[in-house]
Amino acid sequence: MPLYVVHYSHPDEKGWRDQLLPHVGWLREQVAAGVLRASGPIADSAMKRAMLIVAAADEASVRAIIATDPFAVHGLIADMSIAEWDPIFGAFNSDSTMAGKL
Repeated sequence: MPLYVVHYSHPDEKGWRDQLLPHVGWLREQVAAGVLRASGPIADSAMKRAMLIVAAADEASVRAIIATDPFAVHGLIADMSIAEWDPIFGAFNSDSTMAGKL
């Protein structure tokens, strides 16, 4: 299954705080389902920002998954970008087009 890197920001600090626990619950559900492979905040940023690595069939599927995040449901995601990623080297190699070949 292809992997996608998702970046987004949370410009509404109060909204971010209000939805943080539901968001963490959502993250745990996505990990348990095998959809979310990794996530976390971007360090040293004046604004709350995050990166997620998501396994999905295509970008439309990624968008549908992110739409269920409480941050998205409550309109708290801004500046989202999604890019397909081919992790040829390192910890995610088993998900790459070169899995087990290098």
